[in-house]
Amino acid sequence: MPPSMSESLASQTVTLPTYADVESAAERLRGQAHRTPVVTSRTVDERTGVHAFFKCENLQRVGAFKFRGAYNALSRLSPEQRGKGVLAYSSGNHAQAVALASRVLGMAATIVMPKDSPAVKQAATRGYGAEVVLYDPREASREELGGRIAAERGLAIVPPFDHPHVIAGQGTSAMELIEEVGTLDYLLVPCGGGGLLSGCALAAAALAPGCRVIGVEPERADDATRSFKTGVLHRVEHPDTIADGARTPSLGTFTFPLVRQLVHDMATVSEEAIVDAMRLLWERLKLVVEPTGALAAAGLLSGRVAVSRGSRVGVVLSGGNVDLRQAAAWFS
Repeated sequence: MPPSMSESLASQTVTLPTYADVESAAERLRGQAHRTPVVTSRTVDERTGVHAFFKCENLQRVGAFKFRGAYNALSRLSPEQRGKGVLAYSSGNHAQAVALASRVLGMAATIVMPKDSPAVKQAATRGYGAEVVLYDPREASREELGGRIAAERGLAIVPPFDHPHVIAGQGTSAMELIEEVGTLDYLLVPCGGGGLLSGCALAAAALAPGCRVIGVEPERADDATRSFKTGVLHRVEHPDTIADGARTPSLGTFTFPLVRQLVHDMATVSEEAIVDAMRLLWERLKLVVEPTGALAAAGLLSGRVAVSRGSRVGVVLSGGNVDLRQAAAWFS
């Protein structure tokens, strides 16, 4: 039985991805991933005193940046591995991304999802043709359950963030942003497991070396912030936050060193700030953005991220998959 991606990595010395890997991913994604638009807002600029540029990954295929990393990783699997299929574990966006990328590449996909993940994300994952296996996150570990299923079926595991090809794919979002708008003084990026943040930091370091990259996560899921500030990997198990994409317990083997090396600061935002940012994005910019996708915007709008007046600030809106009934409750 061939080893999974994760098993293969465990037996090797960790080699961190570089900007060359981001460039390689961009070539593979050409014609597959959307080159998402960049939106500006006079209202936001007047409120914050900066020139903000929103990278709309909520308009990416599957409604999130995750398609970039999933397609880049899956497209590099051997023909033998493609024939057996893949497995992923995710609360939703990576699930949908792997499901769609698998369908595009003619592969079978099995997705392990928490039973309390948004119904809209479960439905979309099944809609892309994947088999969904639900579990209770308070009773089982997705890594252990996914590993057991993958071993039984001979499936390759595609992790949601902690893999060089996934990280490189996610970095193409910042690459496109900087190519379109020019150099930035700050780049604000949502952070869950750190795959998007790591990839964006790689791109910014190469294309805008003076840019300060800042990761933003929920106050209730501040493992990455504590890890960044202490240099010791921290965990937060089952954080109670509406930002379901940021409920990952910790940074990973690849993302932790990349965040420590390339990210300039981390910030956290309250649940109220997340909802306030969503409301403004929905009402004033006409952009449907989910809680995790609004983290970076919340950092800017709430003032939790300190930026210089008049500066040029890139803000990644990482996803837009939200249950409309739940959103109505948040906004009420």
